[in-house]
Amino acid sequence: MGKDKGQKEKAKRWSVSFNSPACLGLVFLCFLVTLAGEITELETTYHVFMLYHSSPSDPLTYVRLFSHVLGHAGWPHFIGNASYLLLLGPMLEEKYGWKVIMEITLVTALVTGLIQYFAFPTIALCGASGIVFACIMLASFTEFGEKEIPITFLLVAVVYLGQQVYDAMVVDNNVSNMAHIVGGFLGAVVGYELNKKKEPLQANTEV
Repeated sequence: MGKDKGQKEKAKRWSVSFNSPACLGLVFLCFLVTLAGEITELETTYHVFMLYHSSPSDPLTYVRLFSHVLGHAGWPHFIGNASYLLLLGPMLEEKYGWKVIMEITLVTALVTGLIQYFAFPTIALCGASGIVFACIMLASFTEFGEKEIPITFLLVAVVYLGQQVYDAMVVDNNVSNMAHIVGGFLGAVVGYELNKKKEPLQANTEV
């Protein structure tokens, strides 16, 4: 009896689970980079974790195509992105797996980096906002048929991406609306491909 009671008490103990490795890892790296930026007065962020039109002969130019998503301009910038990632990450990783989230992160970083480098050479880019918008759009999808569009996707597209398009055309601020729009578009494409219902295979009844 004493042994059974001890086992039951042991089973009731609380534990901390590492439930979202991709998003938790990303947030942790962003935290370390932001901390280093604060300590060095953004020197480390500028040289390694911020994308700008540097020389193609500089090896760090190619590193920054990916690493710019880890850099943030300060704690408010980091906290805003980290909050969304921590909110959406566990749900998305439970549904799609950490590898899919990592692929979305890398692809979003590369695509936004290339567009920023070639199309906006006078503007610097840093932050995980593009990945956040990819996650937002991905989270708006549920299973749907080939000719069906979830109403949640339409509403999220209007509210989030519509605002970014408006801001890009009308509002003059330091937010990279391009990264938000590209990230949202990639999240929508991935969400569609991962959630669309496949047509059932017809059995061959020929004799």
